[in-house]
Amino acid sequence: MWVLLALISALLLGLYDVFKKLSVNANAVLPVLFISTIAGAVLVTPFVAGSVFFPEFFKSMQLFVPPITQREHGLILLKSVIVVSSWIFAFHAVKHLPITIVTPIRASGPIWTLAGAILIFHETLNLTQWIGVVITLVFFYMLSTAGKLEGINFRKNVWIFCIVAATLLGAASGLYDKFIIRKIDRLAVQAWFSYYQVVVMLPAIALFRWAKPREERPVFEWRWSIPAIGLFLLMADFAYFYALSYEDSMISIISALRRGGVLVAFAMGALIFHENNIRRKAIYLLGILTGILIISLGS
Repeated sequence: MWVLLALISALLLGLYDVFKKLSVNANAVLPVLFISTIAGAVLVTPFVAGSVFFPEFFKSMQLFVPPITQREHGLILLKSVIVVSSWIFAFHAVKHLPITIVTPIRASGPIWTLAGAILIFHETLNLTQWIGVVITLVFFYMLSTAGKLEGINFRKNVWIFCIVAATLLGAASGLYDKFIIRKIDRLAVQAWFSYYQVVVMLPAIALFRWAKPREERPVFEWRWSIPAIGLFLLMADFAYFYALSYEDSMISIISALRRGGVLVAFAMGALIFHENNIRRKAIYLLGILTGILIISLGS
């Protein structure tokens, strides 16, 4: 069951990436991110409030958000800091890079999650999984050659560093999720994370946007795709946390399956944004996903 939930999360994440690109393309990044986090917080509020006033009804619907301790609030706040930091890097990279470059790099996230899972949770790999790791890394290197054809130097481009930083922070978040989901109710994690991401965003937008003179701020344009970012992330995370709540679930496998959503984002990038070198990058993306699939099958 947790595998199916991970695949559902992957599909929703792919659509989330598309809405993200539609929202930040030629638009101010921080307001987009801030409004999308507010949208997520608004969407969880009926469940939080309902769990207080109508607990039995929400328990029967398996949507009850239980009260948590101050320590648990602190753990969720730390998760929010990690994730929002990843988002800030990722949203800026998505704005300045082709989505068909960003998505394969993001697809490599399970490799870094896997490395952490081996070190922290003592998950072990067999020969098949190691073969998958090598295949993924080889095609990741080949992707950098496709980037050079578009004038993107993986070693010197600041936005490449941003998406790599976002990917590493995302891997750290995945490992941290594995830790806290064993200690805190999954719905409480998702609900309070939705609130704390707004809290974490406030200093960033105050310092880097509101504190600047109006004429120096990047132009912001409202788009209906912006709240859709929050909606699809909320649904993707619901399936993701549900998958993690299973005792026999493996974060390395869930993370790998979840990255299958890049196929959706990549295809939409080709159709909507008419980006270059699609065939070459598609081959490299499929190579990366093949390696991740081999890792999953090896389990």
